[in-house]
Amino acid sequence: MIILNFAHPLTPRQLEQITALVGRAPERVQDVRTQFDLEQPFSQQVVRLLDELNISPQEWQLGGWLIVLPSLNYGAAVLLAELHGRMGHFPAILRLRPVAGTLVTEYDVAEIINLETVRAEARTRR
Repeated sequence: MIILNFAHPLTPRQLEQITALVGRAPERVQDVRTQFDLEQPFSQQVVRLLDELNISPQEWQLGGWLIVLPSLNYGAAVLLAELHGRMGHFPAILRLRPVAGTLVTEYDVAEIINLETVRAEARTRR
């Protein structure tokens, strides 16, 4: 599994939590600096962002990807659409949640959501 992280860097504890959930450590974590220009079209920015990763079409389709979405909802939506187009399916995403009672805000891994499974299950509820 390769983690593409479009958000804040993951902590060692979060990586341990991911490993526990998946059953194996990530092969690689690639942090992708993501800053959207609100005055420019998002689709063009996302295409440029992903093109700069130099991932081949074969890698997109064969890789086991876990995506940490950017926090800006519009950017996250466009990113998912572009990733679906490149991968041929929706990726799994990581959801974080704040840890209760901490002096400084910390985040734990809440769950890994397989969006392709969500899509398939939704199709049964027509």
